[in-house]
Amino acid sequence: QVQLVESGGGPVQAGGSLRLSCACAGFRDYIIGWFRRAPGKEREFVASISTNGRATYYSDSVKGRFTISRDNAKNTVYLQMNSLKPEDTAVYYCNTYVSTTNYWGQGTRVTVSS
Repeated sequence: QVQLVESGGGPVQAGGSLRLSCACAGFRDYIIGWFRRAPGKEREFVASISTNGRATYYSDSVKGRFTISRDNAKNTVYLQMNSLKPEDTAVYYCNTYVSTTNYWGQGTRVTVSS
């Protein structure tokens, strides 16, 4: 059974950092993406990482501040978020696509105060 479990969210002041984790189960070696949904907005892409971790992609809004990485031995993907801004406030989700099905975790909430 494919499962994605996010953790690491919480409150933080602007300029601070958080590291989100996405623990994966039931599958291995798939592209993983992070998305977020801010209050009152549509869900948007944040970052993604290839199966071997060598290729990463970022939205323009987080490029240079966020870093996505993965530890395949632990089957976990991370999102290191630095220089956080109030506009980064959102629920963050990890995502993968396995055997024609799109899977999402339950999300972890990040709240950045000014």
